[in-house]
Amino acid sequence: MKKNELDKVGRQMRRGVLEMCVLSIISEGEIYPSDILDKLKATDLLVKEGTLYPLLTRLKNAGLLTYTWRESSKGPPRKYYAITEEGTLFLNGLFNNWNKLVNAVQNTTKNLTINE
Repeated sequence: MKKNELDKVGRQMRRGVLEMCVLSIISEGEIYPSDILDKLKATDLLVKEGTLYPLLTRLKNAGLLTYTWRESSKGPPRKYYAITEEGTLFLNGLFNNWNKLVNAVQNTTKNLTINE
């Protein structure tokens, strides 16, 4: 498989876990979107604003997030996101599914060795 094909598969895998990662970050406490982006970048989950904002809107519309407006000393008011009780339950379900998936992958690939 060519490198660009591997990169494409890697991006698809990251997109698949992005929702869980974003909810997990927000579950730590109310947060501004640029701070979410910073936390994701620090873990090598590089996400663009054009990806994050639609995801936040979708999660909010699904009742998993809420937001409040706060005045800012650096310009217009800012929207801070928080997870709802329903969002916490959903995140716990995602995490359980993730653990099952990781376990299944580990069990089916334990015979593999990485050849650099």
